[in-house]
Formats: sequence, structure tokens, C-alpha cells
Amino acid sequence: MAAQKINEAHEHIAKAEKCLKTSMSKWKPDYDGAASEMAKAAVAFKNAKQFEQAKDAYLKEAEYHTENKAAYEQAGMMLKDMKKMPEAIQLIEKASIMYVENGTSGTAGIALDRAGKLIEPIDLEKAVDLYQKAASVFENEDRLREAAELLGKASRLLVRLRRLDEAAVSLQKEKNMYKEIENYPTCFKKTIAQVLVHLHRGDFVAADKCVRESYSLPGFSGSEDCVSMETLLAAFDEQDEDKLSRVCNSPLLKYMDNDYAKLAISLKVPGGGGGKKKKSPAAPQGGSAGPPPADEDDDYAGGLC
Repeated sequence: MAAQKINEAHEHIAKAEKCLKTSMSKWKPDYDGAASEMAKAAVAFKNAKQFEQAKDAYLKEAEYHTENKAAYEQAGMMLKDMKKMPEAIQLIEKASIMYVENGTSGTAGIALDRAGKLIEPIDLEKAVDLYQKAASVFENEDRLREAAELLGKASRLLVRLRRLDEAAVSLQKEKNMYKEIENYPTCFKKTIAQVLVHLHRGDFVAADKCVRESYSLPGFSGSEDCVSMETLLAAFDEQDEDKLSRVCNSPLLKYMDNDYAKLAISLKVPGGGGGKKKKSPAAPQGGSAGPPPADEDDDYAGGLC
């Protein structure tokens, strides 16, 4: 069966080469015909599990017929099957750029998302970059739900990489998108993630600000999410390790996405707990009403909330 498919592939390659030849009756090469034959050759090689040759055939198809952007992506998938992941991602990215240039941005976003999933197990940094690029493509198309979902993937990986400043910015952007499409329950969950990230960053003020700003979201005030975050901030402010542990081990936080659940479980009060500290104006108890003093508001982490 494999030998038959390989022979079939070579027949298509011969036909492609014939399409490229000129003669007295044919003044210019038939690139469309050559591209079609190379596409058939690529499929035959793929069915014979000759992935290197299949990849080469797809690249030839793309070369002969530049309108077929998918050929680069298909060649990338052949490289993926050959375990040549960095090279595969390069071709898929090239295809995505061509998709955007051709006015098919949605296809570009899907390709970048697929590439992110492929590379994530071996290169988190590159996966973050691909998810962010995909999110940007969808955001430019005003497809905010898809953009927010892809930013969510990037945010979680940034947390895993301990790039918490960047994770805070990414989470805020996610939250803004979900607010714009009026998905308020997801905004509540993003507020919890923000609080955990900010506390691990050592920025109580930013964490408290995120909660207080969420009071403007319909349904947040008095919700389980709100009460838990008020309690968490109070425990942190009072250095009450037991109270903090109860909140962080509650089902609400334990069953978040794994990267955020790990932040909750590993969260400790400053100073090791065992006492209550005097509250300062710069760190009001979580959930307290009213804006912070104007001079403090200028210090809030560059728009992270």
C-alpha cells in the first residue's frame, strides 16, 4: 500500500513538472496545474507516511500557487508529525501572516491558536507569544469572545512562568473584553485571578483596587466571589493565616484553572501570620467602600486594574 502511494506521488510530481514546461504551443508555465499536482503528491506521500516528502510537496505547491496559503500550514503539520516542532511553527506563522494579508484573519487566528497548542508542551514562552498574536488578530476583527479566550490561555501560561507583572496586565485586558461583551460572571472569576496575582506580586493596594472596581459590575456586590475576596484581603491585611487558608482552600478557589488554584494554595500572609497588624491608609481592608487618596491612586501599577 505504501509503495503504491509513493508511486502515485511520483506520477503527480512528473505531471507537475510537465505543467511547468513551455513549448511552441504553450508560452508560459501552468503554475495552477503544477500546484494542483503537487497537492495530490503531498497527500499521497502523507498516506504513505513519507512526511519529509509530503512537506516538500506542500512547499512546492505553495511556491507554484501563492494564493494557496493553506499549503504552508499543511507543510507545517507535516513537520509536526516529524517532531520538528520549531520548524513547524515557523511555517504555520508564515501561513497566518499570509491569511491576514489575504483578508482571512479568522483563519489566521485559528492557525496561531493551533500552533500555540502544538508548541505549549515544549516551549511555554513561544506558546504565550502565539496565543497573544492570535488574540490580537481576533481583537482587530472585533471578535472579543475569541480574543478573550486566547488571552486567557496566555495569562495562565504567564502565571506558570512566574511572569506575574505581565499576567496582571493580560488579566486586566481579558476582564475588559468580558465586560464589553457583558459576560459578568467571567469578570468575577478574573477578579479573583487578579487578586491572587497581585498578592503574589506583593501589591496589596492593586489587589484591593481590583475588588473595589468590580463593585461596578452587575451582580458582583454580595456575590460569593465578592465575599470571598473581601475575606481574603481582610485576612491578608490582618495577617490571619487561618482565615486566609480557609478562603484559599475553599471550593471557589480550589476549582479554578489549575495555575490560579496553585497561586491560592501557595499564598501566605506577610510576616508569617500570627497577629493582626494596624491598618494603614495605603492598604484598606478588602471590600472597603470609597476610592483611595488621590496621591496613592497614581501609584497603581500602570493601569493593571
